[in-house]
Amino acid sequence: MIFRRAAQREFSHTAATVFVALFAIMLTTQLIRLLGDAAIGKITPDGVVALLGFGAINYLPTLLSLTLFIAVLLTLSRWYRDSEMAIWFSAGLPLTAWIRPVLRFAVPLVLVIGLLSIFLSPWALTKSAEFRQKMDQRDDVSRISPGVFQESAQAERVFFVEGEIGDQNGRVKNVFVSSRQHGRLGVIVAAEGRTEAAANGDRFLVLENGRRYEGTPGAADYRIMEFERYGVRIEAYESRDIVPTEKNLPIWTLIAHPIAKNLGEILWRISLPLSALNLALLAIPLSFVNPRAGRANNLILALLIFMVYGNLINISQAWVTQGKMAFLTGVSITHMLMLAVLMALFFRRLTVFSWGRLWR
Repeated sequence: MIFRRAAQREFSHTAATVFVALFAIMLTTQLIRLLGDAAIGKITPDGVVALLGFGAINYLPTLLSLTLFIAVLLTLSRWYRDSEMAIWFSAGLPLTAWIRPVLRFAVPLVLVIGLLSIFLSPWALTKSAEFRQKMDQRDDVSRISPGVFQESAQAERVFFVEGEIGDQNGRVKNVFVSSRQHGRLGVIVAAEGRTEAAANGDRFLVLENGRRYEGTPGAADYRIMEFERYGVRIEAYESRDIVPTEKNLPIWTLIAHPIAKNLGEILWRISLPLSALNLALLAIPLSFVNPRAGRANNLILALLIFMVYGNLINISQAWVTQGKMAFLTGVSITHMLMLAVLMALFFRRLTVFSWGRLWR
């Protein structure tokens, strides 16, 4: 029918606009956080893009669910404001006639949300953890960023480098190293520095043209030594395996070990596509707008329902994880409650519409 094609077209256009806006906001906030970590040396500048991609995959199920809800809500609300819904109602179409086009639009997105939440999001979390662990296993010198005080992984030394020397790869200028050994504080300042590898594979930070100050804070027996060349051994760190958590475990591993925390994670993963489908249908009765009244009332109510729905899922997950609620109860109670709200809203809108036609 004509209204179904019109609905599908406008749902798609609105969803694309909403998704681009939400995705841009998410990328911006994640990028700011990752650039802050890169500035202090927690991650390498090259790792920002990879971690940004893994984070985007992890947040996609929530973004798509919210996009689906807002797209249906905004489209039908505009039809109410422009009196297009009145035309369709006068042609004999009930409010339930919009269920089919909404489902045709929502079901493919719900399947994508399920694929992302059940399979791809745990994979992205695993890859992100592996990437971060590789960066954590870098030696102390590799963590240094010019202009930033950087503490070593063992908290024994503090490094500072003013900047790199132009046209000389690997050489830096104005190096500061503070270390504590055997209760004595040592401070080294040097005009230049670079890294060298010994024959046995050990790496050293070689400082040139500097001084070393060594002593005990509060005492007067400080020693000052000048040097032309001074080597500081760079500690190498052993690689460690990633500690698996229920959030990054594959779904089949969670099913094979049905302990409480794994069941709570399964509940969360399958709740995302189920909630997306419920929210898409909830948007149909929630989209009603009286052109003569305020236009923000339904949006405020929709936002409250979305927040309450998400909190109920989190509470159910927490109770299942803690063993206070059975898995099947946790899965069904929240979605059945929202299904009851959906039916009540449909009944209210249909009743009001029927009484309005009878009165006329």
